[in-house]
Amino acid sequence: MQHYLDITLLPNDEIGHYFLWSKIYQQMHLALVEFGRGQVGFAFPEYSSGQPRLGRKLRVFASSADVLTQLNVSKWLSRLMDYCHVTSIRAVPEHAQYALFTRKQCESNPERLARRRAKRKGVTLEQAREHFAGFEGEFTKLPFVDFESLSSPAADNNNHRFKLFIGRQLFKAPKKGDFNCYGLSQTATVPWF
Repeated sequence: MQHYLDITLLPNDEIGHYFLWSKIYQQMHLALVEFGRGQVGFAFPEYSSGQPRLGRKLRVFASSADVLTQLNVSKWLSRLMDYCHVTSIRAVPEHAQYALFTRKQCESNPERLARRRAKRKGVTLEQAREHFAGFEGEFTKLPFVDFESLSSPAADNNNHRFKLFIGRQLFKAPKKGDFNCYGLSQTATVPWF
């Protein structure tokens, strides 16, 4: 990851900060789906897990300036340009640390887990519910983006909304790997500065 650009959410009295995060991240997700996985990673320079927040900045990394140019962030955010600012492509500073931004999924809904088990294991819904009797959900206080899945509609044919929880670990050396269509990874780091 040698080059980056920043997307800064601009303060706005009419549109809430979290709503704007949701719209910008949704567009960037669609850009990565069309562009292809693995080549582009995200960082959140103002990230805080102590007081859970992502801040107002999304940093988009790629191995070269050409990859970022091809991604064409301004095209994907064209409808939102009144609410954000996109910088030019820049080289990563030499003395950066590294951060791993991952998606954290919590198993917190026993009814959903029971439906999933019934479908996958070929058991009745009642049997699946019995399996999860006494289940205590997992919860997190990590920062998140409220997200809408356009690829997995819910049973009532509305798009499925979920919280995309984002965790961070810091490292002194880079780690290689691929990024998913959310710009996150289980193994690959991005520069942290």
